[in-house]
Amino acid sequence: MKLDIGGEEKFEVGLDVLWTALNDPAVLKKCIPGCKDMIPQGEDQFKLILNLKVASVGGSFEGAISLKDKEPPSQCNIAVTGEGSLGHGSGNATFSLAPQDGSVLMTYKGEGEIGGLVAGVGQRILGGVAKHLIRQFFTALRKEILAAQVSKEVA
Repeated sequence: MKLDIGGEEKFEVGLDVLWTALNDPAVLKKCIPGCKDMIPQGEDQFKLILNLKVASVGGSFEGAISLKDKEPPSQCNIAVTGEGSLGHGSGNATFSLAPQDGSVLMTYKGEGEIGGLVAGVGQRILGGVAKHLIRQFFTALRKEILAAQVSKEVA
């Protein structure tokens, strides 16, 4: 089953601050929903261990994420693959960052392919779950950026 995502998010930080956060494995580990571990496998490549719940079914996944085709500090492509007790999936996404009146506008667009048990919950439900997970990611990212800014001010 195919799944498409896309949208925009505005961040009230500088471009370099957001770019740095999006390329920091420690930040990503805290922001990716269900991420239990993110193990380096090479430059900008990581093994992921996730525990996720989709609809009423939960499970664990192992996969890989790689950041590639970087154009600092404005664009990056992300490739993800994984499989686990609920099924398997893969996807690619691109995010672009653009300064906008003292803030940064992030535009993201991606597509994925999902199979196995998880695909059985249906397109409509998976679309809602994907939106929820994306919101969780951006909420956590904002918290991590704010915490880093507060730490710098205290130091």
